[in-house]
Amino acid sequence: MSRRTLMTAAGAMSLAVLGACTVPASPRRRNPTANPMPGLPISPSHPALMMQILAHPDDDLYFMNPDTQQALDAGTPLVCVYLTAGEATGVNRVPGRPLPAPDKAAYSSSRHQGLRQAYATLLGLGRFTEWQKSVIDLHGNHRAEINRLGNGAHRVELIFINTAMHTSYGRLGLPSLWQDRRLVLPTVVADNSPLQKAGSYTYDGLIDVLDGLFDRYRPSIVHTMDPDPDIQHSSELVRRRDSEQKGYSDHPDHTATALFTWTALIRWVARTTAVGGGVPSFATTAFRGYYNRHWPKNLPPAVLAEKASHLVPYGGSAEWRCGNPAGCGDYNVGGNRPLTNRKGWVRSTHYRYPGPRPVVATAPDGRLVAYGVLGLRAVRWRESAPGSGVWKTPDDLGGGPLAPILGGALLPDGRQLLFGLRFAALGGHGGDNEREIVVLEQRSPGGDFRAWRGLGNPEPNGETGRRIGVPVAVAAPDGRVHLFVRNAEKGLSTRVRDTDGRWSGWRDTGGGEVQDGLAAVVDDAGCVHVFAAGRYAVHHWTQDAPGDEVTARTQISGVPVPADGPAALPGADGTVELFYRAAAKARLTTVMTGETADETGIDGYGRLIKDRVGFDGYGPVSAAGSPRGPVLLGRTEKGLIQLRTSRGISVRKHGPVALDGPALHVGRDGRPAVVALGPDALPWLWRP
Repeated sequence: MSRRTLMTAAGAMSLAVLGACTVPASPRRRNPTANPMPGLPISPSHPALMMQILAHPDDDLYFMNPDTQQALDAGTPLVCVYLTAGEATGVNRVPGRPLPAPDKAAYSSSRHQGLRQAYATLLGLGRFTEWQKSVIDLHGNHRAEINRLGNGAHRVELIFINTAMHTSYGRLGLPSLWQDRRLVLPTVVADNSPLQKAGSYTYDGLIDVLDGLFDRYRPSIVHTMDPDPDIQHSSELVRRRDSEQKGYSDHPDHTATALFTWTALIRWVARTTAVGGGVPSFATTAFRGYYNRHWPKNLPPAVLAEKASHLVPYGGSAEWRCGNPAGCGDYNVGGNRPLTNRKGWVRSTHYRYPGPRPVVATAPDGRLVAYGVLGLRAVRWRESAPGSGVWKTPDDLGGGPLAPILGGALLPDGRQLLFGLRFAALGGHGGDNEREIVVLEQRSPGGDFRAWRGLGNPEPNGETGRRIGVPVAVAAPDGRVHLFVRNAEKGLSTRVRDTDGRWSGWRDTGGGEVQDGLAAVVDDAGCVHVFAAGRYAVHHWTQDAPGDEVTARTQISGVPVPADGPAALPGADGTVELFYRAAAKARLTTVMTGETADETGIDGYGRLIKDRVGFDGYGPVSAAGSPRGPVLLGRTEKGLIQLRTSRGISVRKHGPVALDGPALHVGRDGRPAVVALGPDALPWLWRP
């Protein structure tokens, strides 16, 4: 028995007690700025606006595209806030030339110019188009440079907070500011900036500035970075060479930026609602950073080529005449170097919290119901009438602050269970920093809900507990509900709700390292299956018989390595069909698993591989059964939503784009529906 299993077993009793508590579980540990009680008013919707909070110039281009580009192309205004100057050592290295003398102000200015060149091209303008440069006044007498550019209805604003950048050589930066309330972090004034005087930031000062920017712009969608990166052990030499923080797969500035962002969002919601205002109507998406280097790449050639092309004007060239004397881009990133860089950051776009949004169900009266996260809180949208396709204003279900993706399971009596990943405590300067899984149970089918309950965390301490994934649940025919979470060791942990509503303690099921984005289904024999994407194979967990524990099984090797988590669909003959795109491939792979899938079998577990022609694209795929056969949902290589049924493929070419993972739902009439959130944080419904 592993040390993890022993510790988990030892804590099962205390976790079971915690599971009976109303959120927040302990007043001593609650975040004083967060109010999880339901029933708050929600602010009316407003025009779409996307705000991105970034550590360095280029984080958006490396980690948030193609999502940013698609929203911008659809006419969503974009505001990018860069917290550091990106000045590093001050050396803007031109490959093949002698190293220049360090000049931090010039290097920061050159990176700003690279961003202006990149976003000018994304707006459909010439790369050297002149921007409007000025100074913006911020909360607490802070000031920052702001650049504005528009092309018709399309516009971009770049705001440079420009705090001194953290380096692996010991210079203090955002990570130190997050940890030490007493620290004062200076800013860097870039060359040729309209801002002439340097300033400084404290911990609270930076949070107040972000809070003020959210209140000023009132974004409908906030792109953030990964607040809780994967544990990744590397040698000191490799870590310094790859600019990763000790023990984790990301740059420390990325993590600190995300933590400041989430803290400011919580403060914005709390401050607004405390004075009687409505919950701000915004959604969030968090993106992985250096994580991309450690896992199979998930962008096929055509998508990758377009994404990498936007880094070319950012990298620029020392030969360009851009009008900025300090430099015309981040020269070490110019040309094809993003594609030849061994780190491969540009070759993937991964969400920190993957999964479809929202959770969709059919109410007893036939109306569709969608559950999602708005303003860091759970909400419920209901159709105005069965089949109308018109959503009523959302109901606030509370529970915040929550990560963007909810899990769901439907009890045998038709009642809905919702699961969330909650920021139970989020504070710097040595304060608590904890995550927990929470559950919301419906009192009656289609009715109101009970109080939120905490289900704890499968990890034994807060630091590892930050690394858990989003909850995924499935209801078995025997009435039990199985809850699964990717744990800090990148394996699978579970809790089970019995037929009387009692939850077991957390149990580590074993198995190898996998990405988040789990698929849980029940086969025709009543056995629960879980599938996940590993580095070299598909990983599988299941039961020997209904009611048994879910345990790890032989990996499904010899099949294409998945780029993202697979979709799973049980068949009528004991098989389970998996759908996913292989690493760096546009073609859809189908893997039929089960003893009848292959006459020879492997350890009693066969497999059959097929190709699905004509459903090329990128990103995760969703699958659902219908009377006419499997229904598949995914994206084209242009990012459009596509649906495959027995009648063929439909592509949604008009209307708002979808945030990250749209949801697939097949109604009682067998007709598929796609529900997603748009950049305006409003749900839309598509029934081809």
